[in-house]
Amino acid sequence: MKHLNRRQVLAVGAAGAAVGLTGLPVHAQQTLNLVAIDGYPARAMWVQEFSNFFIPRMNEALAATGNYEINWQEAYGGQIVRPRGVLEGIKLGLGDIGIVTTIFHNSALPSQAIAGVTPFVCADARIVARAVDEIATEFPSTMEEYNAENQVYLATGVVLDTYQVLSRNAINGVSDLEGRRVAGAGVNLRYLEGIEGAAGVRGGLTDFYGLLQNGTVDAAMLWPEAANTFNIVEVAPYMLRADLGAVNSKTVTVNKDIWDSLPEEVRVVLRDVAVEYRDHIASLAMDRAAESREAFTTAGGTIVDLAQEERVAWANAMPNIAVEWAQALDAAGKPGSEMLRAYMQKLRDAGQTPARDWAAELA
Repeated sequence: MKHLNRRQVLAVGAAGAAVGLTGLPVHAQQTLNLVAIDGYPARAMWVQEFSNFFIPRMNEALAATGNYEINWQEAYGGQIVRPRGVLEGIKLGLGDIGIVTTIFHNSALPSQAIAGVTPFVCADARIVARAVDEIATEFPSTMEEYNAENQVYLATGVVLDTYQVLSRNAINGVSDLEGRRVAGAGVNLRYLEGIEGAAGVRGGLTDFYGLLQNGTVDAAMLWPEAANTFNIVEVAPYMLRADLGAVNSKTVTVNKDIWDSLPEEVRVVLRDVAVEYRDHIASLAMDRAAESREAFTTAGGTIVDLAQEERVAWANAMPNIAVEWAQALDAAGKPGSEMLRAYMQKLRDAGQTPARDWAAELA
């Protein structure tokens, strides 16, 4: 596919005459062209906020000096790539900046699974987002994984307050999931391993409605805001509020070749605004969670809270997927065990009490 961005500075804006009335040279503003991509549609919260928050903040910050401006081309919802294709799309230069859904790429980006392998710990998107970014900064292996994909990591994104279980049929506890087919995306399918007869079915957010509607699955793990956005209540009107945990599932990245060509001022602004975007969407996820649960019940849905003792029992029935993850990284020469210990400590320092201390079982 021919790359839509011309990749370099294409124009120098006319800022005025070369010599003004005072005789001093007038500053010329450079225009940079960037293609922003995501395979998810524009209505997805993080995509919508990339358009409505990230891009305006970038423009505002660059306007403060007037040295550079960006001509944005936005391509979402399959215009250039599908949801699973953003990582490769940015790697190949089909897009310059984008939002990678990391849960689709556990092989290429194993370090990014850290929140996913530690369920039942934290249901606060803001805490998880900061902790994951701190881990990425403190342990360079995360950055190295993105570098191997020809891109630069800017900031993580936590767009869900916590995974819940949405079901076609009434659900009152974990036992109601026994023998059921449950859709998920990535590592969260392993949460089902402690439930007798439960089978995970891999899917993406845009697939869940159809999977539930046609009976391919009995339930799906997703968060209330997404359930509201994609009208899941129409096909799965029962929610088990299990608070499986907030998970980092998005990362804003830039094609490395483009990054290397950008002026330092623009790089600094990109990093700063990416962190602002991280905190903005995490806060928005928390704000919308309560609204979305209310919308779910208003639309006829039923929510049942899973008792804390059942949450603990579910967590303890699972294999220790966090230790498995850490040991696999250790074997690959990465500090997996150190990362897991550091991450769990960050969550405890933030006031979280895990239903299971995943790091305590490290050798």
